[in-house]
Amino acid sequence: MREQLIKSNQLLFNSEEKKRLLEVKRCEYPELKAAYIIHWIPEQGEDIYKILINDSLIAEIELERNNYEMKPKAKTLTVSQYLKGLSKQNQIKLAVALDLVKQELKDVK
Repeated sequence: MREQLIKSNQLLFNSEEKKRLLEVKRCEYPELKAAYIIHWIPEQGEDIYKILINDSLIAEIELERNNYEMKPKAKTLTVSQYLKGLSKQNQIKLAVALDLVKQELKDVK
């Protein structure tokens, strides 16, 4: 799970495919220092991402796949709000992502 999260972080910041998602995140969250995709749902016409931003926010971003003109939808939750009703497996994934973010933010300081 840790390796998967690290790979998602690298793709998020370095992949041409995720460039649009990164632009949305930087625009919506200018305080962004670290981010990990903790959930991704590919729908028919859009992709829905749940991304841990720094160590306190969960961004829920919906990107249209074929309509780049349409403004992406972004919703923000606190980590405690996101935890409510979350499955055990997703709680573990979030805990691992939080650990990775804390290490990353410590290295930045």
